[in-house]
Amino acid sequence: MTFIKKLSKMGIVIVDYGMGNLRSVQKAFERIRIPAKISADANDILSAEKLILPGVGHFKMGIYNLASKGLIDPLNRAVLEKKIIILGICLGMQLMTEFSEEGNVKGLGWIKAQTKRFSFASNEFKVPHMGWDSLSIKNGDTLYKGINQEDLFYFVHSYFIICEDEKDILTETYYGQKFVSSFNKDNIYGFQFHPEKSHNVGLKLLKNFANFSI
Repeated sequence: MTFIKKLSKMGIVIVDYGMGNLRSVQKAFERIRIPAKISADANDILSAEKLILPGVGHFKMGIYNLASKGLIDPLNRAVLEKKIIILGICLGMQLMTEFSEEGNVKGLGWIKAQTKRFSFASNEFKVPHMGWDSLSIKNGDTLYKGINQEDLFYFVHSYFIICEDEKDILTETYYGQKFVSSFNKDNIYGFQFHPEKSHNVGLKLLKNFANFSI
């Protein structure tokens, strides 16, 4: 991977499908002086330099909203055909998988992975998983340049992802069990944590995302 100095005219587009903390993601990019546009327009999605698919809420409703807003086809074209780099955050990451137990519905199917619900025999680990945790970096990637194993990121989720291919796993985190906290398949990236809520280290990660190319 090589670094680039600036984005194209459209820059980063944050996909608005009615399920995300859109403004907080946009404000995080503003803090690092990188323009990011919130949009549900197919033309914006298809002409973006990079895409962000955020998300907070229920998986089934997320898929429903994407479909009802007519966004699945332009997203598939942008990601699978044009190979635009995309980052899914929290629910946005989960929507990229093939299937979720949350609503028992199919996802976008961009990566061979499943979304499962946390289930613990003891009360030691509460659901949802909420709070600060570190990342165990498994596969080296330009995205994590300057990020240390001791750095903490903010999580809030009841479901986690299992990747079929271990090569797609960028980081793992332990919460009663190991789970995939970030993945990468070609131009497709996902964070289970919220970089926009993870203070300076989260901003550093978003800056890395904004500045790299594949």
